[in-house]
Amino acid sequence: MPNQPKNSHKQSPATNIVADNRWLILSVVFLLMLYLLAPVLTPFLTAAVLAYMCDPLVDKLSILGYKRYQFGRTTATVLVMMGLVGVITLLLLIIIPLLQKESQLIIERLPDFITNIRTTAEPWLQKHFGISLAIDSTQIQDVITKNWKTAGSILGDVLKTAGSNSMALVGIIANILLLPVVLFYLLRDWDELTAGIGNLIPRHVIGKTTEIAQEIDQMLAEFLRGQFTVMIIMSVFYAAGLWLTGLDMALPIGIIAGLLGFIPYLGPAIGLGLALLVGVLHFTSLGQLIPVLLVFGIGQLIESNFITPKLVGDRIGLHPVVVIFALLAGGQLFGFAGVLLALPVTAAIAVGLRHTKDNYLDSDAYLK
Repeated sequence: MPNQPKNSHKQSPATNIVADNRWLILSVVFLLMLYLLAPVLTPFLTAAVLAYMCDPLVDKLSILGYKRYQFGRTTATVLVMMGLVGVITLLLLIIIPLLQKESQLIIERLPDFITNIRTTAEPWLQKHFGISLAIDSTQIQDVITKNWKTAGSILGDVLKTAGSNSMALVGIIANILLLPVVLFYLLRDWDELTAGIGNLIPRHVIGKTTEIAQEIDQMLAEFLRGQFTVMIIMSVFYAAGLWLTGLDMALPIGIIAGLLGFIPYLGPAIGLGLALLVGVLHFTSLGQLIPVLLVFGIGQLIESNFITPKLVGDRIGLHPVVVIFALLAGGQLFGFAGVLLALPVTAAIAVGLRHTKDNYLDSDAYLK
């Protein structure tokens, strides 16, 4: 009898569909799990982004040393993390005390500001529109004073709320404590982890995958390095400029405006809004706000026409509207970690779409 052919049965259509679209299915499942596990993944995602940004510095420090002694990867990781904690602590020590001090001054000056508005604006409104501003500055002062004296009870309310939601508090504390631990291991083992992921990529696509990954890495590295430099320069510029105008809270507002500069238009707008709010309550006339407006106007002119094109250019290749949407969407989905991930993920998607477009333009489907 003739031999029967092996595996003569045919695969079902469903099996063929799954096999043909396995990468798409795996991607959808991965994104779904990422969304569902967002609260748990937040410290891991944040640590991964920070590890990516700090890895070049660890690489450089790890080969330094004295005579035959080298720092090594572990020592370099500890030094970089200490520096990172030091920078964050310094920013908090600068911003928080000044905000607390100046917020109290603003609350104390608010009744006088309302009185000035009533004195200057009420006669004009009464003459032209018959409107009278029924504002009692003394009553406002009493309300503010009473609330300011009872502000200490806020901590008690927070503690009570934390007690009634102990699991949420435990989760927040666990995430905070987990972040440096995950960051340490990721930084120390970054090269081994990336090499291990590379070994899992199918060999028939390893060339193209490596090309795309290198393109993404180069683009992000240049963008992050340039954007970080722009943020520092603009923080110094805004802080110095606002200080010269005599504005209260010049240092924290300048730092906030500079650090938020990675958000096109929205970051400087937030800084300008804070500066105008403080200026209105601090200065005695609206004319004194003109120098504040000039600082932000000149800052935006210099940044958009000279600093950003020189240091950042069009390295990420994304429209400002896309950047804003990506940051807001990332924050909505994954919180702070989503904001950190927004631009890298969007840039990676942009690179993938660019290669897909090039392949399509060279394909028979387009040329025929």
